[in-house]
Amino acid sequence: MYAQIPAPTSNLKAGFAERDITPGIGMEQPGGYTKNFHRSFHDACKVRVALFDDGKKRAAVIGLDALVVPRQIVLDARAQIEKATGITGDAVLICASHSHSSGPVGMVLPGEYDTASDLVKKLAYEESSCADAGYLLRVTSEIVAGVVAADRAKVPVQLGFGFGHEDKVAFNRRLRMKNGQSWSHPGAGNPDILEYAGPIDPQVGVIGAWDMQGQLVGVVVNYACHATTNPGGISANWIQYLEKTIQGGLGTRAPIVFMQGACGDVTQVDNLSPNQRPKSEEWSQYVGSRIGAEAIRTLLAMPKISTAPVETRQEVLKIKRRPPSPQRVAKSLEIMQKPKNTVEPTEWIFAKEIVMLDHLNKTVPLVDCEVQCVKIGPACFVSNPAEYFVQYGLDIKKGSQHAFTFPCELSNGIVGYVPTEEAFGPNGGGYETRLTAYSNLEITAGTQMANKGIELANQMKAEPKPEHPKIPPFAGKPWMYGNVPPELE
Repeated sequence: MYAQIPAPTSNLKAGFAERDITPGIGMEQPGGYTKNFHRSFHDACKVRVALFDDGKKRAAVIGLDALVVPRQIVLDARAQIEKATGITGDAVLICASHSHSSGPVGMVLPGEYDTASDLVKKLAYEESSCADAGYLLRVTSEIVAGVVAADRAKVPVQLGFGFGHEDKVAFNRRLRMKNGQSWSHPGAGNPDILEYAGPIDPQVGVIGAWDMQGQLVGVVVNYACHATTNPGGISANWIQYLEKTIQGGLGTRAPIVFMQGACGDVTQVDNLSPNQRPKSEEWSQYVGSRIGAEAIRTLLAMPKISTAPVETRQEVLKIKRRPPSPQRVAKSLEIMQKPKNTVEPTEWIFAKEIVMLDHLNKTVPLVDCEVQCVKIGPACFVSNPAEYFVQYGLDIKKGSQHAFTFPCELSNGIVGYVPTEEAFGPNGGGYETRLTAYSNLEITAGTQMANKGIELANQMKAEPKPEHPKIPPFAGKPWMYGNVPPELE
């Protein structure tokens, strides 16, 4: 009889789950400053949950196929998750993918302007993109259900961690111009463009989880690129092709959890390309499939470990808004008194935003900005609630002591665009620096968040980077078939 080989074991567990949050036809499509409505369906929007348990602590990282995640959803979901599972709020990270083809989670929230003047209420509720109260409740409920399902589904696993490299699908959308400023999307072929005004982050961060029989249980992917390929209709955006590529390439139905990187100034649009842009469907497939293919390459090459301590840190910063000047408010109010069709559309939109911001600044001058770190073994997720410039993500990676650092923007709340301080300087500018009801934090906000993220990350012990097992010292003979000179006769 042969001795039975003991089955591999692991003290580490993980569970993955998905829940559907596809909006209905006719619901608002968020992503702009005016109302737009969904007219067709392309693919499902999901809550995507990865839950890790080291035997002492559990933590959930959650990716939403959504434009943003309002703070109240986060607070409500965390409270319900703790009641249902015992997992505390500091260990629940909720990150929106920023899909511009998803459900009505913003921009104006229910009741947000109820104490404002009649004019401001009209501008907010009738002229702006608005969240749907029922849909917000549904998203909250499905986040909770997803975490409960992942907690129940967890099994002993081995984890792998890695970085791939993809630099052909994402580009900085701010360009240095001959006039000394930096403009967002200045137009293909514009002869006044000098160069990109900022970098990208080409790293594809990947965590893979396999059960003790070697079957893939789930994958987490972190990459920095706006989800603005909009393939047509309701959609998870290019993230659906990320999912399809990984699942199809590996022959699995394992859930794919996407955590958006720092991409406030990074999109799929290459403003320096001489080529015509692809159609939306083709573009969506191109972006998602290339990132997915790189994730597969990374998964197949990563060493696996059975021990990964789970730890979390969390702090809420209070950050000031940038108030519009009284003169600008007065001018914007004057514009709002004119018939809408007599004002240039862009001028009207941003005058509307200034009037709305004036109300917010008077009623809520300080904004809650949560920074959270979730450590899973050698990896550390570092969150911020902004459309965060990519340079900050690179700074966080550089400052973190962990082997794999995954910046996660649009997490645990939404505070709009947060550019670098340089972008507010004499050679800065561009869309992201505009003052609106959506984007208005003081110019040091990004630095405050980055410094706090690095501080919290480095409070937690850095685990060693996993390595493949090394071969034993050479102690045998060469291959007998091969250890011969050439045979010529």
